[in-house]
Amino acid sequence: MPPVRSILHVDMDAFYASVEQRDNPSLRGKPVVVGGGSNRGVVAAASYEAREYGIRSAMPMAEAMRRCPDLCRVEPRMSHYQSVSAQIFAVFREFTPTVEGLSLDEAFLDITASVTLFGAPATIAMAIKRRILDETGLTASVGVAENKLVAKIASDLDKPDALTIVRPEDYEVRLDPLPVAVIPGIGPKTQKLLAARGIGTVRDLRTADDRVLEPVFGRFTQKTRDRASGLDERPVVPSRAEKSISAEQTYDADLSSRETLDRELLRLSERTASRLRKSGLAAGTVQIKIRRSDFTTCTRQQSVRPPANGTDQLYAVARRLLAAWLECNPGAKIRLLGVGSGNLAPAEQHDLFAEAPNQSAAPIDQTVDEIRGRFGSSSVRRARTLDRQ
Repeated sequence: MPPVRSILHVDMDAFYASVEQRDNPSLRGKPVVVGGGSNRGVVAAASYEAREYGIRSAMPMAEAMRRCPDLCRVEPRMSHYQSVSAQIFAVFREFTPTVEGLSLDEAFLDITASVTLFGAPATIAMAIKRRILDETGLTASVGVAENKLVAKIASDLDKPDALTIVRPEDYEVRLDPLPVAVIPGIGPKTQKLLAARGIGTVRDLRTADDRVLEPVFGRFTQKTRDRASGLDERPVVPSRAEKSISAEQTYDADLSSRETLDRELLRLSERTASRLRKSGLAAGTVQIKIRRSDFTTCTRQQSVRPPANGTDQLYAVARRLLAAWLECNPGAKIRLLGVGSGNLAPAEQHDLFAEAPNQSAAPIDQTVDEIRGRFGSSSVRRARTLDRQ
């Protein structure tokens, strides 16, 4: 008989905001948000003090400022958060190699084979929390269960700095009162459909007749009922390849001049290319994202052969795509611009049948990467990305 699975879901508490409060004592105890530097941006993370005002991730920054005029707003430092995340994931791998990262601050850990070495699941979970606190000064909430679904739900029950164990015999008591939104795949639209049928809690979902659920979930009705019963056989997958890497920016004032658009496109291309190189990847597709002042959003993409991760290569493709779009949309006012990459492949993988030499990063890119690695992301910039003013 196979051993009972032991799964942890570790979720850092208000990660970006907590890092900023840790690094800047003057922010501690204050409502803090991390997000774009304009009122047209969105909140990337909110401290627990800010959440008391109803401020949440993805909320428009203007709304967050309206709710809390004394809000402390901090520009994101993604490279720094990535560095702290690497410390946290190194702690995870001290206890198990089976780590499935969901984001910089969240992961599933399968510790089934670790209990003979490190002790009971609760002991391992507490040890991980202590090690993270010792290494980074940050707190984490951990859910412990026999599957991924319940572990993830458990980690959010008593945040922050929580350790919550949910055993199968406790599923009904712990899960039944929760809103249906805790079940993966049930978003706002589905919630409205369920509410119209008198279904608001996990218990309602678990006990509802098929004739009530089938119009909403169709062939996924039984799978949804299984989830509401706490059943989940998905394995923890230790490696998950990135499908895309991108950078985008929402602007305080709409952009319209070609010179300004090209400058911003270069900045975004550089950010995307830098992330590709850091991940050891190259882009087989370059995409641009354009959001007009009326919130209409368009995308355009082009294949790159062979795959590339050099700033100039990505920028050249992005610039051609933008020029073609502008020809069809003269005088357009743009509030958001983005440069993305897809069809990613290992940077060292050469195409033997490519007609052109491999478009790897130029020496200048490598030099810039080294300088930024030592002195920070803002230590050196291309002259072409500077505003002439």
